[in-house]
Amino acid sequence: MAVKSSTKKRLIELGVPEDRAHKLADDANMDAIKRMTVEQVAKKVDLEMGSADLELIMGVIREQMASRKRSRSGRITISRNALLDEDIPQGEDRFNVLNHILVPHHELVPEEDEEKVLSPWNLMEKDFEGNDRLAKELLPKILITDPAVQAIKETTEAEDDTLLAGWLTNRVMKIERYSRSAGTSIAYRLVVERA
Repeated sequence: MAVKSSTKKRLIELGVPEDRAHKLADDANMDAIKRMTVEQVAKKVDLEMGSADLELIMGVIREQMASRKRSRSGRITISRNALLDEDIPQGEDRFNVLNHILVPHHELVPEEDEEKVLSPWNLMEKDFEGNDRLAKELLPKILITDPAVQAIKETTEAEDDTLLAGWLTNRVMKIERYSRSAGTSIAYRLVVERA
């Protein structure tokens, strides 16, 4: 008889009484418990069929079975319904993709500096009325849904709550990559909503 302490602890956290969790975790992990029938669970924890304690335990087991679903690829995914608001990281605890070592430095070019920054690429064109305009649409594109763009968007919106919806579309993003062989390279991309 070997009680799986991690399984017992998890069952207790989920609301199963300690003595019942101890019996249920005896020679069984969570996956084995999820596969048990009501009769098997009743026998293992010494409860009568239809008792309130048995219904509580089966409710916990069913909830655990429903909270995780296997995708076709075999990966375990957590359903959105199983997540609680307190499970979603906020603020300082949230992962910021820009802090990862493999992600190059991304920076939003201020609108007033776009013309000056892009001047070496001769992107100035005449419009139909003969006025000079910056042809930003000639730049390579980056989707607004890109994780790095989203991180910059969230940070900027947290600092300035006067920004209107869609403020990031058609803005220029500066991406600075570094490699030991090539040194630093800078690319400018136009933020777009779809490709």
